[in-house]
Amino acid sequence: DGAMIIQGTKIAAAASYLPLSDSPKISKSLGTRHRAAVGISEVSDAFTVIVSEETGDISVTFDGKLRRDISNEIFEELLAEHWFGTRFQKKGVK
Repeated sequence: DGAMIIQGTKIAAAASYLPLSDSPKISKSLGTRHRAAVGISEVSDAFTVIVSEETGDISVTFDGKLRRDISNEIFEELLAEHWFGTRFQKKGVK
């Protein structure tokens, strides 16, 4: 368990524990995994990916905001936008 931290194109750490968010806006139905993802995105420029252990649903956080149960297509778009920034185009990276 724990988070994998990627910096640039390399894995910097694995099995890492992240700070939990204290935000009252997070649903009480969400567990530690989601609270940690929101927490790290509140205090850093992290883009986090959460995969539900029960359903396999994908959620992401960035800028302290949680987007839950997104489609694979939306996930790919968000990841490309945050990973590659403005260099990303539908046909690939410039």
